[in-house]
Amino acid sequence: MKKTALLLSVIILLIGMSSTALAEKPVLRAAAEATFVPFEFVDEKTNKVTGFDVDLVEALGEVMGYEIEFLNLSWDGLIPSLLNGNIDVIASGMSITEERAKQVNFSEPYFTSVLTIMIKNNNNVIKSLDDLANKTIAVQISTTGDFAAEEIPGVKINRYNTAPEALHNVILGVADASILDLPVAEAFLASNPNAPLKHLGPVSANDYFGLAMRKQDTELLTKINAALDQIKADGTYDKIVEKWFGAK
Repeated sequence: MKKTALLLSVIILLIGMSSTALAEKPVLRAAAEATFVPFEFVDEKTNKVTGFDVDLVEALGEVMGYEIEFLNLSWDGLIPSLLNGNIDVIASGMSITEERAKQVNFSEPYFTSVLTIMIKNNNNVIKSLDDLANKTIAVQISTTGDFAAEEIPGVKINRYNTAPEALHNVILGVADASILDLPVAEAFLASNPNAPLKHLGPVSANDYFGLAMRKQDTELLTKINAALDQIKADGTYDKIVEKWFGAK
């Protein structure tokens, strides 16, 4: 009887240890600035960060065998947090630029975007980037919209921490226009149908988003690129795109 009880105890212990080993996965800490709808935003019902980038990283983690911890940080704190080792990956609709690539490694592009101009819906004067000369432009700080505004002659640039803040200042008349990613402009109008704004469609060349990692994390970069290839090949990527942007 004692031997049977001992044997049962050992079996239960082994099962418990096995279950724990199976449950424990390495954690990959990803982060975004979660006001960039539909790429990342805080769901009002769950109070959790959700969006295209979140689903993408979750799918990559599934392929790579990682548990994903997704954090909401300020936009201008993302790269410093990455370099300081507080996070492992930036997944925040971040455009691949030469300047950023001096600090971080980017994955292969995972999304193609384009810039647009958002203006009041009764504004028939501004039709292109050239028409923004000598105007006041509202942008999210250190974004490609900000960089594009810097190239326009005579502009006054009002910089804000988030894209919605920039757009609300166009509504208020503080700025004449905002330059931002077209999918974000479309999502803002969809969720704010009474906003007195319109966008002008594409006004720039294609812009490519990448996941950012530390320069020394070359093994992680290789894994992420391989996982990206896999989810594109097996249809997972297309399902995520359709969920957030509709069928294309």
